[in-house]
Amino acid sequence: MDPPNISPQLDRLDDEIDNLEEALQPILGNISDVANKLPLLDKAKLFVLVTYSIESMLFSSLRLNGVNAKEHPVFKELTRVRQYFDKIKNAENPPQKLERPDQTLNKEAAIRFIKADLAENKDKLVNTKLSEMIAKERAKAALKAAQLGSKRKAEEPASSDQASAATNTEGTDLEASQKKKRKEKKEGKKHKDKKNKKAST
Repeated sequence: MDPPNISPQLDRLDDEIDNLEEALQPILGNISDVANKLPLLDKAKLFVLVTYSIESMLFSSLRLNGVNAKEHPVFKELTRVRQYFDKIKNAENPPQKLERPDQTLNKEAAIRFIKADLAENKDKLVNTKLSEMIAKERAKAALKAAQLGSKRKAEEPASSDQASAATNTEGTDLEASQKKKRKEKKEGKKHKDKKNKKAST
């Protein structure tokens, strides 16, 4: 069995290599001259593509010669150069930064800044609008305070019962101590009177 004739494929490959050499002629001569005319991002793309092309050809050459190219250092270089493609892509299209949810506008501070800035402005309309905004903010604050107050009142009855019980106990103790003092006073007075009578006789 005769091997197939591959000369047409070889001729086509030779023509394609000639076309490739012609297309690559500007950068095969002196790549620095070409790169200096490009903007920074395009310059980075050019250097990364040239490096990747060279590394790919080395990798292919190793594979054609029966070497396990994945264990060769050129494979690590190819992986490293691929990372540069991602970096260039991120530089071209930066990822959208998500706004943090905890960043909120302090309305009262903003109103104070605006009011200070417009202090010299005599325009009644602006001042009226600003006054309305301030009134709304104060009403909101008052509503919140009222809601907190009603919550506290709901919690107070139990504690007020305890407080009144403690007050009653304290009141009873106070009455008893006052009675005791009055009794001691009376007894002291009686004792004094007896002494005075004895002294006079």
